[in-house]
Amino acid sequence: QVQFVESGGGLVQPGGSLKLSCATSGFTFFAFTMGWYRQTPGKERELVAKIDDNGKPLDYADAVKGRFTISSDNAKRTVFLQMNNLKTEDTAVYYCNRVYRLGDWGPGTQVTVSS
Repeated sequence: QVQFVESGGGLVQPGGSLKLSCATSGFTFFAFTMGWYRQTPGKERELVAKIDDNGKPLDYADAVKGRFTISSDNAKRTVFLQMNNLKTEDTAVYYCNRVYRLGDWGPGTQVTVSS
C-alpha cells in the first residue's frame, strides 16, 4: 500500500524557515519522480517542487523559486522541503506524492506563516 506521511510543519513568522519531511512506503521509491504540493482552502492543490529519481531537483513553482529547496534520501525513502524566507502566502497544508503516478494523499502538514 502506497503511503506518504508528512511532518515538520508549524507556525513561523515571516522570514523564518521550516524543513518538511515526507516518509514513504509501499513502492519502489527510487524509481519515481517525487513532488511537494500545497493547498489552501478553496484552491486547487498545486505542485511547488519536484525531484527526479536520482535526487536531482527538477523544477520549482515561480512563487517559491530561490526560497525552497527539495531533496531526497533514497536510503530513508524520504523527501524533504527546506523552506526559507517564508511569506504569509506560503501558508497552506503541504503534501508529498509521486508526480506522474499519484497515490492516495497523506494527511499533509500545516504550515502557517504569521506574525
